[in-house]
Amino acid sequence: MIPTGPSQNARLSFRDSAQRRARNPESSTEHACGFRARAFSAPRNDVVALAIAAIAISMLACGAASAQTKLRVGKAQPNQFAFVPADIGVDTGIFKNRGLDVEISSFGGDARMMQALTADGVDIALGGGPAFATIVKGTPMKAVAALANAPNTIMLMVLKDGPIKTADDLKDKKVSVSTAGSLTYWLTMQLARSKGWGADGIKIVPLGAAAAQVAALKTKQVEGVTTDSVSVYNVVEEGSARILVKFGDSVKDFHVHVIYASDKLIQSNPEGLKAFLAGWMETIRFMRDNKDKAIAIAAEKTGVSKAVATEGYNDTMPIFSSTGHFEPKALDVLAASFVDIKLLPEKPDMSKLLTEAYLPK
Repeated sequence: MIPTGPSQNARLSFRDSAQRRARNPESSTEHACGFRARAFSAPRNDVVALAIAAIAISMLACGAASAQTKLRVGKAQPNQFAFVPADIGVDTGIFKNRGLDVEISSFGGDARMMQALTADGVDIALGGGPAFATIVKGTPMKAVAALANAPNTIMLMVLKDGPIKTADDLKDKKVSVSTAGSLTYWLTMQLARSKGWGADGIKIVPLGAAAAQVAALKTKQVEGVTTDSVSVYNVVEEGSARILVKFGDSVKDFHVHVIYASDKLIQSNPEGLKAFLAGWMETIRFMRDNKDKAIAIAAEKTGVSKAVATEGYNDTMPIFSSTGHFEPKALDVLAASFVDIKLLPEKPDMSKLLTEAYLPK
């Protein structure tokens, strides 16, 4: 916008500039938006008015072109490959091209991220399927897209030369997870149940972010760690640990990761949410078509080697949802998991906790 009430000097300077352009009608003038406007012949009395109009239009166009909707996106874990599309969408300009300025934050588990969303510190949350249950408990959000399905991205590792040789050796042993009631918590509990040990057959210890869990494993405070595959591959590459369990081998019908949106965002900026989900799906397609570039960005953002990022890519790409639509059977397994880990007393009506209204058509 042109400021109102300019000083006399400013008006004289503007008029002199316009008159100079009138005396040289074939000159080019470069504007702040980065384009050049060619002056044209016109009666001298109209030059100043035309110049004012042209500059006003260019400034409005510049403002419209640079306007970006800011969205604050949270990742439940910093190294989870399933959340890397947020970084790739930013780095490649996919979100920007859809009018979005995406700001990314990372947390040490779903619980902390949901606290941030409740405090209006996050608009969109990239989290685990079990975070659905927090909506029943009052977290002001809804699930808006299925992010990934089978839990290929979650693994249990143990020390390479430690006493745990097979999963059968984990009975009554300590295994760390991110937070109580999290996806890693439920999967570890399911492992204990599958062995016939009951829900308490493995002593589950919530320790927050993967770095803290790895430190506890190396100092033998825990015998195992259930966490994201990228963190696991990183420690395996160091030579400190080995993979004991890949949860994707046994759990198939599931939504391991989900995209959630705050009620505030849904109500105040539904078009911004639609743009984000469309940009997310575009990013997934970009990653499939540009493997090397996707791996390079993932390695940079997660701070791991190319080899580790490649393993993460190979595990995760097959389970990314290409549409964001939820599967009834997977939702039913999730609902049952809430009761399993005592998040809820009974299975909720999942249809009331989600919406597909903002997915790309």
